[in-house]
Amino acid sequence: MVIYRTFLFYFALIAVIRGLGKRQVGQMEPSEFVVTMLIANLASVPLEDWSIPVWGGLVPMGIVFLCERTLSWLCLKSIRLRRFFCGKPVILIENGRLLAGNLRRTRVNLDELSGHLRQQGVLDMKSVQFAILETNGTVTVFPYPPGKKPPELPYTVISDGRILRGNLRLLGFDEALLHKKLRGRGLKAEQVLLMTLTASGECAVFPRE
Repeated sequence: MVIYRTFLFYFALIAVIRGLGKRQVGQMEPSEFVVTMLIANLASVPLEDWSIPVWGGLVPMGIVFLCERTLSWLCLKSIRLRRFFCGKPVILIENGRLLAGNLRRTRVNLDELSGHLRQQGVLDMKSVQFAILETNGTVTVFPYPPGKKPPELPYTVISDGRILRGNLRLLGFDEALLHKKLRGRGLKAEQVLLMTLTASGECAVFPRE
């Protein structure tokens, strides 16, 4: 019976984690970490307490799995929900300058930031064009390319047909410019899956399929 239960919950855990998506295997966002820990704990209870039937562990695992899949679908459709549960990337270094306000807001201290830079082979913060804290807690670093014009950071201005006016304001543009660029491609905002824009006005548009 011990062997039977162990094998059953072993394969059930693998099936649930695989069903939640490959991203569960790597760096996890807060909601993903909570779900993974909860599922692991639900599986361990029937293994430790034989008075609990097998279904007493499998059914709660299935419910958590369905809740996570539903939440993932809702976050895919709603930008507000996605930002609430997953957060959004935050720039920590811009053009060699530390953004102290963003460091305080994300509670990243200078030692942690220096450690992230060293892990990516960067010793001098002045050589960093952008350092971005991603939603999964990792820091992506973009050093200045040697002898080349540094690339500009693209901002998402349309996501799943919705215009992100806050990012437009950060770039100093209005919706008139956005619609002008879309008209040049024969598109409307609701027909666009993703559109990014840089401070110089360069854009990339990905229409819905």
